[in-house]
Amino acid sequence: MAEKKALSTQEVADMLQVSKGTIYNLIKKGEISSYKVGRKVRFTENDVQDYISRAKKGQSAIYSPSNNIPDFSLLGIDKKQDSFIICGQDLILDVLSNYMRLHDIPALRAYIGSYDSLISLYKNKVNVASSHLWDSETDQYNVPYVKRLLPGISTVIIHLTCRIQGLYVAKGNPKGISTWADFGRDDITMTNRERGAGSRVLLDENLKLLGTYGGSIRGYEKENQSHLAVASAVSSGEADVAVGSEKIAKQVDNIDFVPLKKERYDLVVKKEDFQTLEIETMLNIIRSVAFKSEFSNIGGYDTSNMGKIVAET
Repeated sequence: MAEKKALSTQEVADMLQVSKGTIYNLIKKGEISSYKVGRKVRFTENDVQDYISRAKKGQSAIYSPSNNIPDFSLLGIDKKQDSFIICGQDLILDVLSNYMRLHDIPALRAYIGSYDSLISLYKNKVNVASSHLWDSETDQYNVPYVKRLLPGISTVIIHLTCRIQGLYVAKGNPKGISTWADFGRDDITMTNRERGAGSRVLLDENLKLLGTYGGSIRGYEKENQSHLAVASAVSSGEADVAVGSEKIAKQVDNIDFVPLKKERYDLVVKKEDFQTLEIETMLNIIRSVAFKSEFSNIGGYDTSNMGKIVAET
């Protein structure tokens, strides 16, 4: 039987006996190859067979889905000094890691949320944490959390990009969902990001301001590991609403996006590491014209202040 030239996300999900959300998550983590035709994600059968082969051999990203903490044992890593590890889930960090490898620095990726990234940096497990955590008391991003989660540690916070956060809703927004208050409606079912993800924190902080408890919202306890996964859940009708970034809404069919908040997406490093070759190389890359050009035409990324030091703690 001749190999099919293109497989859809649903066909790959059926082949692997998983959900479409899981496939989107594998794409996000770079664990399965894919390509796009317009807005459609497509795969070859070789892409699927390569993924299955690597999975059997235990080759994977540094990621433990059971607790969202990086599992360094997967690559035999005991301490961060053995490698240069960047935490975070955005595509921009995958591209950054690739650039660093081109500069002979074998950068690895840990696909975990902002909160756990900062905890991992505090525990000396990683070299770079990414963060997009909003604090409702100060209306600031990241700095308050860095001060709380890395007590006694001097850090440098480097701006990477700004993104628009908002709500994924069904095409045409049939339920008229437009504000955080709509999560409290009886006719709304949501799907959530994992605890510690920046989108989850943004939601929880706004619910707190409204005096709404998450436990009162249908679907609040159902967690997914990426923006793609929650957007897919809304696209399939599994949920009415989810929180995520604007650029992902452009990649998933049958959803609309309601913009609510411009967020800062920053990198955090320890000040004691700031003069190392690895950090200096990383800064030179993200400040370069070539790196900024990678994202200037994609949409959803503001590259104007990329590489700027925004705070020291």
